[in-house]
Amino acid sequence: MTVTIVGSQLGDEGKGGIVDLYGDDVDVVARYQGGDNAGHTVVHEGEEYKLSLVPSGAIRGKVGVLGNGCVVNPRTLFDEIDTLQERGLDPDVRIAERAHVILPFHRVLDGIEEEVKSETDQEVGTTGRGIGPTYEDKAGRRGVRVGDLLDPDVLRERLEYVVPQKRAVVEDVYDLDIDELDDPDAFDVDAIFEEFREFGRRFEAEDMTVNAGAFLSATIDEGQNVMLEGAQGTIIDIDHGNYPYVTSSNPTAGGAATGTGLSPGVVGDGEVIGIVKAYLTRVGSGPLPTELGGVVGDTPGYDEQGEGENEELANYIREEGGEYGTVTGRPRRVGWLDLPMLRHSTRVSGFTGLAINHLDVLAGLDEVKVGHTYTLDGEELASMPATTEQWKRCEANFKSFDGWPEVDWADAADEGYEALPENAKTYVEYIESELDTPAYAIGVGPGRGETIVREQPF
Repeated sequence: MTVTIVGSQLGDEGKGGIVDLYGDDVDVVARYQGGDNAGHTVVHEGEEYKLSLVPSGAIRGKVGVLGNGCVVNPRTLFDEIDTLQERGLDPDVRIAERAHVILPFHRVLDGIEEEVKSETDQEVGTTGRGIGPTYEDKAGRRGVRVGDLLDPDVLRERLEYVVPQKRAVVEDVYDLDIDELDDPDAFDVDAIFEEFREFGRRFEAEDMTVNAGAFLSATIDEGQNVMLEGAQGTIIDIDHGNYPYVTSSNPTAGGAATGTGLSPGVVGDGEVIGIVKAYLTRVGSGPLPTELGGVVGDTPGYDEQGEGENEELANYIREEGGEYGTVTGRPRRVGWLDLPMLRHSTRVSGFTGLAINHLDVLAGLDEVKVGHTYTLDGEELASMPATTEQWKRCEANFKSFDGWPEVDWADAADEGYEALPENAKTYVEYIESELDTPAYAIGVGPGRGETIVREQPF
């Protein structure tokens, strides 16, 4: 069967930890979208691993698949694989031949466009990893796929078609001199061909490429369990998120089908677990109706809220939760849990269960708030409106909960749900009731053993 892991918020919900938590019963973990802009932190046997592309299950010796919905930077991929091997692991990673390749010029163009947008306060706050430009070329039918790296004639043909277009964009649209860029070789056909053909040779030598849909279908037919792992979160889904402050793919459950080659029926017949952080964070620009405030550095988006009266509280939660981007290191913006957001996410992906993480971070507060509904133009809304402009005008209507004390969270994880403080259980049960979805797991610490498991999805 399949279990699909979906971020219910704006990313950084702790998806990698949940993949690791249920890893014993998994044979294959498949990423279905995104690229090396996705950060996963996994703690296994006391060791912390920070991954941006290799599927989280690789830490536990599971087969990892990067599906056709992913965009793959071979530089990052092999750096991560080599690093894991140096730490004594032997990751088995397969790459969909239909997955698109992030090329050097994608990263350069990503940075140029963000810089230009920043001049008119329209920057999205991307990671600068070339994700958006790669998906743009995919949709424009001028992309290079992993399978193309295996065929030198096809690879050169693709590059000779697309690279002159990218040079023209830099020179004629942005009026820049390529020779003065930090990486002029990013627009050199021969340099790109030599480097990426070598990546293709390594893919071949290590037998890494697969037809993802056929590979995963055969795995399931053999009676093995497959976990489908999304990157980022629902509210930065390109179709269902707060556009244009979104990623370039579909982190929602529908993306698990299109991004792997498995049918919607296969995905729908399995479990779909929504990962919920007990509060809310985001990196980058865009509205955040429950934001607490607290300006940190030059992170895009902070100026939308300014230094609020809750700055000290926001900074406290940020430090307690270690809320800094896994990939970028940027401080995350912090807000209270947003139920209209979660209702939207539950509807879009059809969650069958929840994993509520970071419950321990809120311990010790006298009061914990939740954005229960919104008010927009005098009307109360239970879910998110369709446009970002409308969402930006929403005011959160808060529901207050009595806080809960610090306890020995490791003991609570060992003893189970009933060991949680009563007020913490009230908070969890409110979320379950509002979303009509049970909490399968409750995270009370960063380690795999610091999660209360109430339901095994496999």
